[in-house]
This record gives sequence, structure tokens and C-alpha cells, in this order.
Amino acid sequence: MSPFARLDSLFSPAPDPARVAFLIAQPFAHRGLHGRGLVENSLAAFDAAIAQGYGMECDVHASLDGVAFVFHDADLDRLTGEKGRLGDRTANLLDAVVLSGTQECLPRLDTLLHRIDGRTPLLIEVKAPTRNIVRICRATRRALEGYRGPVAIMSFNPLVAAWFRREAPHIVRGFVVTEEGKHGLRGKIERTLALWKAKPDFLAYDVRDLPSPFAARARKRGLPVLTWTVRNAAAEAVAFAHADESIFEIPGDV
Repeated sequence: MSPFARLDSLFSPAPDPARVAFLIAQPFAHRGLHGRGLVENSLAAFDAAIAQGYGMECDVHASLDGVAFVFHDADLDRLTGEKGRLGDRTANLLDAVVLSGTQECLPRLDTLLHRIDGRTPLLIEVKAPTRNIVRICRATRRALEGYRGPVAIMSFNPLVAAWFRREAPHIVRGFVVTEEGKHGLRGKIERTLALWKAKPDFLAYDVRDLPSPFAARARKRGLPVLTWTVRNAAAEAVAFAHADESIFEIPGDV
């Protein structure tokens, strides 16, 4: 048994099962049901996921003036005709940025939430690679004010879940984990301390790391474990055996 196992329940208690039941009721389309002509994190990709009854995962960054936009990268270069960092532009400028290969502009998070209108669960990955988390956390919380559909935030940064636990405890929160480059005793200690800091309601785990004693330990004591990114039958089998639900992409997605 891990020396940390008995401390986990004290420092990172498991949630009420009813609070997280929606997380394990269906798979989640990663960045919407994109590929095959649909761009990731586009409203069209989210519409496709809704039409097929899937949950959805999206990514958010904050504009310079604190508005949450649905977009994966910190830079605009890969998926738009623009250059530079998303966070260096105000919301009104970002509203005019078009996703490459579409007629869609970058969606605001509140626009996506209005589009979903509670019809399917949404996972929101909060992009916060540094300790400067307040702008993106406030932007995300502001977009979620008044929303009544099943929704959860999650992040690789444990400070994000800790912030939501203090400032918006009603919102389900997750901790995203990869063990890549973090092996051995040091990696185990870092993951455990991050877990205790985040105090999440669930884990979103790198499928390449499953099976994992860390994930199994959390799952055994009542934290749902979702796994990303499931792209083929082999990964699907791993997810079925070692997680509660998958965050997936269609084979051939780009």
C-alpha cells in the first residue's frame, strides 16, 4: 500500500457520488466531435457532439480584459490566420478572429454554454500554465454564472481546482494528470502533493499512463477517473479496464 493512501482521504476527500454522477454517464468528445472537416473547439464540432449524445470537453483561455474564450493553444497561429498570443488581445478583437477553414469566429465560453443549454455535460479545461491563475479562473466563473447544466472545470494546474474550491465550491472540479517525465519517487510525491492541494472531485488521466497505482488509489476511494485522449481500440480497452469514462477523438481526427 502506498504510504500516502491513508492520508489521501484526509487531505483530498472523495466527493458525494451524486455530485459527480454525470461524469460517468457518457463519453466526452475531446474539443468537440472534431475532424472530418470540423475544426476542434468550434461550435460546429460541439453541435456534432450534441447531435450524437456525447458529453464534450473544451479548453479556455482568457482575453486581455478577462473574457473566457474557447481555444486550445496559447497562440493563435495554428488554427487561425492570425499571429500572437490570445491573451494579449481584448475580447472585441478576438471576436473578429476566424477559425481556419471555417466561417466561425473564436467562440466565447458563455456563447458555447448558451448553445449547449444544459443538453449534455461539458468539461472545461482551464489553461493556466503558471501561478497567475486569477484572470482565467474569474473569467471562467463569470461565464458560468447562472448556468444550470451539468458542467465541470479541470486543469493540469492544481491551483485552479483549489481556487474554485474556495471561490465557487458548487462547481465540480477536476485535476488533469500525466505522468510523462514524472516517474519514480519524486513523481509520486509531486502528484500526491498536487492532489492534496487541488482537492478535486475527479481526475482526468493520461491514457498512456494507465494502469496507474495513483489513479487506481483515487478511483478506489470514490474519485471518478476519466481518461484522455482515447483515439483507438487499444486505448479504448485500457479506458474500459482502468477508468470510469473516456475523453475521446474519432480515428483520423486532426
